[in-house]
Amino acid sequence: MMAALLGILAGVLAAYTGDLPEVTALDEYTPATITRVLASDGSLVGEYATQRRVLIRYEDIPPVLRQAIMSAEDAGFESHFGVKFSRILVTAIKDIAFYWRSPAGASTLTQMLARNLFLKPDKTLERKIKEAVLAIQIEKRYTKREIFTLFCNQMNLGHGAYGVEAASRVYFGKAAKDLKLEEAALIAGILQLPERQSPYVNLKWATRRRNYALDRMAVEGYISQADADAAQAKPIVLAGLPAPGRSIAPYFVEEVRKHLEHQYGARELYEAGLVVHTTLDAELQRAANLALNHGLRQLEKRRGFRRPSRNVVSEGQTLEGYRDRRWDRPIRVGDVVPAIVMNVSGPRDRRAPVATVKPLAPGAARVRAGSYLIDLARSAFQWTGRQSAAELFRPGDLIEVAVIGIDEADGTITATLEQTPQMEGALLAIDNRTGQIRAMVGGFDFGRSKFNRAVQAPRQVGSAFKPIVFTAAIDRGYTPSSLLMDAPVSYHAGAGQPPYAPQNYDRKYEGSITLRRVLEQSRNVPTVRMMEQLTPGQVISYARRLGFESPLQPYLSTALGASEATLLEVTSAYSAFPNQGVRMQPYSIVNVVERDGTLLEEQRPQPHEGIRADTAFVITNLLRGVVNRGTAAKAAVLNWPLGGKTGTVDDYTDAWFVGFDPNITVGVWVGFDLKKPLGPSETGAVAALPIWIEFMKAYIDARGDRKNPPSFGPPSNIVFMSVDRAAGVPVDAGTPGAIIEAYIAGTQPGVGFPR
Repeated sequence: MMAALLGILAGVLAAYTGDLPEVTALDEYTPATITRVLASDGSLVGEYATQRRVLIRYEDIPPVLRQAIMSAEDAGFESHFGVKFSRILVTAIKDIAFYWRSPAGASTLTQMLARNLFLKPDKTLERKIKEAVLAIQIEKRYTKREIFTLFCNQMNLGHGAYGVEAASRVYFGKAAKDLKLEEAALIAGILQLPERQSPYVNLKWATRRRNYALDRMAVEGYISQADADAAQAKPIVLAGLPAPGRSIAPYFVEEVRKHLEHQYGARELYEAGLVVHTTLDAELQRAANLALNHGLRQLEKRRGFRRPSRNVVSEGQTLEGYRDRRWDRPIRVGDVVPAIVMNVSGPRDRRAPVATVKPLAPGAARVRAGSYLIDLARSAFQWTGRQSAAELFRPGDLIEVAVIGIDEADGTITATLEQTPQMEGALLAIDNRTGQIRAMVGGFDFGRSKFNRAVQAPRQVGSAFKPIVFTAAIDRGYTPSSLLMDAPVSYHAGAGQPPYAPQNYDRKYEGSITLRRVLEQSRNVPTVRMMEQLTPGQVISYARRLGFESPLQPYLSTALGASEATLLEVTSAYSAFPNQGVRMQPYSIVNVVERDGTLLEEQRPQPHEGIRADTAFVITNLLRGVVNRGTAAKAAVLNWPLGGKTGTVDDYTDAWFVGFDPNITVGVWVGFDLKKPLGPSETGAVAALPIWIEFMKAYIDARGDRKNPPSFGPPSNIVFMSVDRAAGVPVDAGTPGAIIEAYIAGTQPGVGFPR
């Protein structure tokens, strides 16, 4: 009987070998792997993949994981030749006897590998036969080590993780080599059906499969039963599934992605396992994220409280039953998290029918964030101007709170009321000496909008364009002490058009005024007069030399930033001032390397001669005055060598601040995507500058050289003189109102200047 069955089986096997793929294809096996984007310190900031796979060598697969996989799936792996005929015979008999059912499993690791690599996943007898034939061929050609390594790199382990290394990171947040016994057993246990048995999907099933693997390891003699029992008693502690787009620099990573896809194609990007080294400074990026988030939230509060847009009770959900996906991740001090209003206390004492731990103070609200309870006292929502929570929301409303303290023992959080900003913003930091982009934030929330306002959004730049006008002026012989006229003026604007009559922000005029004071106080009328004298064409030519690529209109109003440019253009232009007039081409990718180490691309600093070094130094010194005494005087609190310029567009639709120290230039923009006012008096100094200050404080603190700050080195032809700040005339050092002014040699007062 057995001989007959073997004969039948042999005949069946022969019948299905004609159209099988060649296993020799494994000689060139290159599975799809993750393309990784690394910050300048080597930390991971982004990934691109169709299959989240990280290749691992046999030597790096820990013995405990190898033993767990073989015990759970194929105890005889080391001794069989690809198939176990005893299991196949039993399975074949069952499949013939019960042909209406799905074929029973009898696969070895080699068969599972063959099926995954070469065959369709359909459960048919034909597929099982082909699987067995391929497994035998694989065993003939490759060693057990090679087969096991292929298996560990190929198999799907759920949640986009392919291979044991990726699975280890997804489930436990660590490399496979660091897995503990119980963790290795879990991965081995869920190999069969990860979609159903993943601990993220069904913890009960995952625990059962883990314990099965541990028992099998004890049976096979790899561990003692006592060790198995101890491991089974341990809870499953997971790293938590990473939320999509959780990169610290999603806008930066997206710009890198677009470059790679354009350069190498989508398949290479998502499957080739490239390693991309970038210019991003991870710590500065985190500081940029926080600064922009804080700044936009403060601006939003000044616009007033908006009633919650969603109430879960009105949607038919219960207060206790509602769950928010954000609550699946740990909640930490400093986080802004969604919360549901459980009950409120006010004049009408609107309380929900839920049990309370303690009485609610008058005018307060009790809210829940996950398992934590939060009492919002009046001080927590003082910025709204309301005296009672009942005036703000009702039970079931979804709100946002900022966590300022956590009491784990009590299960409570101390928090303040927040709300999501409706406006947008962007921040960009560029290394002056190299052009490397060190931080980039393109909007409030990448999940809300992937449009990158740091590089894709041309906006009117307002007074942030004035330094370009005065760069042209200094280069053509004007000095900080040159006297300009601040008085009403109007210009013919063409047939049928009203005259162009620029006005100062304060609607006042100072008459004769120094160029320095014009820039420090951001006076509009003298700037337009200077544009007229220089001609718009001449000024625009300087803008081009400094990196402006957007269309600039040859009109006098361009002097006040009526034309549009991106934050990248403006920030890059400003970076030339502290860099002796040399503008470095901004770039974000250092190099791109294939998985085998082959260098595909390398980018290096590209200098562009923008303006003369002496002109750049004088402008730098003028912009330092803007920080020390002018519209950006708030930044003087940083006590650091800084320069910069505010920018405000008509009707307060756009707010800018772009500034620098000797090493880095940082630009900030704030506004709505669809142009509308930010609010009364929301100037660059009010809306954008605080964001810049918070970022620069973090940058300065991280440098660690506050006692020995860098300096702006002057060229050899710069002359320093003590002059009266208001009049620009020489005075003795120490005279009230005296400052040390910088001049290009030959232009200082007493040598034919000021004009």
